[in-house]
Amino acid sequence: QLQASGGGLVQAGDSLTLSCATSGGFIGNYHVGWFRQAPGKEREFVAASRRSGDSTYYADYVKGRFTISRANAKNTVYLQMNTLRPEDTAVYYCATSVTASYSSLYSDARRYGYWGEGTQVTVSS
Repeated sequence: QLQASGGGLVQAGDSLTLSCATSGGFIGNYHVGWFRQAPGKEREFVAASRRSGDSTYYADYVKGRFTISRANAKNTVYLQMNTLRPEDTAVYYCATSVTASYSSLYSDARRYGYWGEGTQVTVSS
């Protein structure tokens, strides 16, 4: 199981750190992605971490503001979000993947087999 946590209500310019914890499996065996979905919008890719830990990927709209990192010993992947904007308001989800061609497919939600329940992030202006 996956569980995303750490969301909340913040003001524009603030920071939040989301956590994605797994139970029943070693998160180091999986690629992990963060996605988000705002009301009335499609789910979109945010960031991803290759299971080897040697590569991370970001959507252009969060690059330079968000950082994905792993703490495999804690079975947890984090999403540090800085300089939050109102347009970052969404439900954030983490998901795991074992796809072999991850470096080219990381942003494709269909490549993720397990999804956690989301955590709400609301950024006020």
